[in-house]
Formats: sequence, structure tokens, C-alpha cells
Amino acid sequence: MNIEVCYTPQAYPLFHNPNAVVVVIDVLRATSAITTAFYNGVLKIIPIATVEEALEYKSNGYMVAAERNGEVLEGFDLGNSPFGYMNSKVKGKTIAITTTNGTQAIDAAKSAHKIIIGSFLNLDAIVDYLIEEKKDVLFLCAGWKNKFNLEDTLFAGAVAEKLSLKSGFETQCDSTLAAIDLYKLAKHDLVGYLANSSHRNRLAKLDLERDIKYCLTPNQCPVVPVMEGKFLVKG
Repeated sequence: MNIEVCYTPQAYPLFHNPNAVVVVIDVLRATSAITTAFYNGVLKIIPIATVEEALEYKSNGYMVAAERNGEVLEGFDLGNSPFGYMNSKVKGKTIAITTTNGTQAIDAAKSAHKIIIGSFLNLDAIVDYLIEEKKDVLFLCAGWKNKFNLEDTLFAGAVAEKLSLKSGFETQCDSTLAAIDLYKLAKHDLVGYLANSSHRNRLAKLDLERDIKYCLTPNQCPVVPVMEGKFLVKG
């Protein structure tokens, strides 16, 4: 099974593999929020690309999460802070969500064989899931507005390193090797390694340091969100 890492949604067509499981990654914060939501009892999530779609879902009575540039959009129920999904009001709900980067990455990969949602919060659960699937793996980093970012690449490297130690997984992809090397440099202090990274500082300016530390703490939510049709469900 081959392992590849795509650093931005814009590059996804270069990596598309009809037989691969695509792991969409937006560590800070969309995929961390989605993982947290399912761990706290959300029934389904509908990822959508645009604010216009979000407004349509809202008008049809759905609970809707909408975030742009790190902030909750006015008039919506939630943003993409994981802490917004840690209460009883989301349990059993179907939530539509649009974010600056994460839902755009999901949309970019819509032709994939299978899409799952990855974050440090469900790191080992993702590894176990991919070992069980026995298929090629493509990590799709959401990045920041189609630019490379460090935190998503570090997560791809974390999972790729663990898979590369398992029989049957291999890579001849330089972006995967680079992601693994970066993770090896960072793994003993993810928060410290990312101290100067662009999105960490962007969120810190919004007083979201608590979100950052939570999102970089592995294995707090051992669930795997999986795309089924237009819905994400708990796998």
C-alpha cells in the first residue's frame, strides 16, 4: 500500500488515486472540531464549501457552524472551535459546517474512493483504521487558503511514520518523506515546534491558545469520521 501526502487542496488533482483512502487534515481547527463533535455524540455532519450554502441550511432549520479567518460568522450557531462541540446541545444533531480551509479540502477530494477525517485527537484511531482498510493512503492537508502549513503536514508525517513501520505500507513520495522528517523533529514538543507557525500565531491573536493546545494533544477522541454520501458519520 502506497502512502502519499498532498500539501494543499489545489494540488489534489495531481495526487488523485481512485483506490486510495483520503485522510483530510485541518488540525487548527476544522478536523479537530469534527472529530470532537462525533466523540461528543453528534449524529451527522454535512461539510459545505460556501457561506451561501450555510445560510440555506440555516433557513431549513439545521444547526449550522460557519467560520472564516478563525472567527465565527455572525448569525450562526457554532464556529470551528472544538470546545463548541463539548456540550449536550450537539448530541444527536445533524450539523452543517463550512470553514475557511477544512471543508474546502473535503470538497476538493469529493471524487475520492473514501474520505476520512484526521487530527491529532484521533491519531491512533486513524492508524488502526488505515491498517484495517489495506488500501493506498493519501493525506490531504487543508493548509491555509491553498498554501502549505506546518501543523497539517506534521499530522500527515505522524501517521505516515506509524504506517511505514507496518508490513505492506511503503512510500516513494518525497512529500511523504519530508512530512515524516518534520514530524520526527517536532514530535516531542508539537506546541513549541509550531510557536512561530503562521496559523498558530493567527489564532493566538484571536485569544485561541486553549484551542491550539487541545488540537495538538494526541488521542483524546478515538473516533474516525467517515464520508458517506454528503454526510460525515462516525465510522
